[in-house]
Order: sequence, then C-alpha cells, then structure tokens
Amino acid sequence: MQGCGSGGSDMTPATRQEVLGLYRKVLRIAKNWQSASGQIEETMREKEYIRNEARTLFRKNKNVTDPKLIKQCIEECEARIEIGLHYNIPYPRPIHLPPMGLAHKQGRTLRHQEKLRKISKPIYLKSHDEIS
Repeated sequence: MQGCGSGGSDMTPATRQEVLGLYRKVLRIAKNWQSASGQIEETMREKEYIRNEARTLFRKNKNVTDPKLIKQCIEECEARIEIGLHYNIPYPRPIHLPPMGLAHKQGRTLRHQEKLRKISKPIYLKSHDEIS
C-alpha cells in the first residue's frame, strides 16, 4: 500500500498528519487482517506483506516535497487500501496493459508503446514496478 513519507520540509502540517494517519491506518489493517482462505499461515504471510509494503513505500517516499507528487502518493495509498479491503486481497490487482506488440527494440514506435503502457497504468499500481 503506497505512501508518502513525512520527512519533506515543504509538507504542510495538515498533509503530514494525513500521511501519518494513512500509515497508521495501513498498520491497523495489517494487524486485523484475515486472509480470504482463513488459513493462519496465509493470514500471517499477508499481514507481513502489508507491513513490509507500507514500510518500503513510505520510506521510499519520505523525502518527497512536490505537493502534486505527495497528492498522487496519497491517492495511490487510499486506492490500494480500498481495493485491498473490497477484494480482501492485499496484493496489487493485475491489470491488462496494451501489449508491446511488434515494436522494434528502439525508435519512435517503442517509445510510443512505452508511453501508452505508462499512462494506462492505474493509480494503485504507479509504484508497484519500481519496488518489485
């Protein structure tokens, strides 16, 4: 679950509180998480995944100072929380991106297809490939 850290000097106190509140919310979700299967081992793995994902992403973004990027991180975090709770799956949901097709290894066609893939990626997966 995505997060923006609280270390940025340009962050307003209200934004800082919102980010810290989201981090606490994610940790509470992890604490109370139950896997869809109900198996204890799976529940423990999923709880650990949620904690590690939050820790990694919040630390990665702790020095973000651009208000637009902070807002994007917050929106991604909220989207991942809602999707995770709705589907009872803590992992990012797979998506269908446009295939790379027959683009050459370089050139305008490849750049165009890479751009299409980037803009068609949903907000809840913006940071997923960066840390995987």
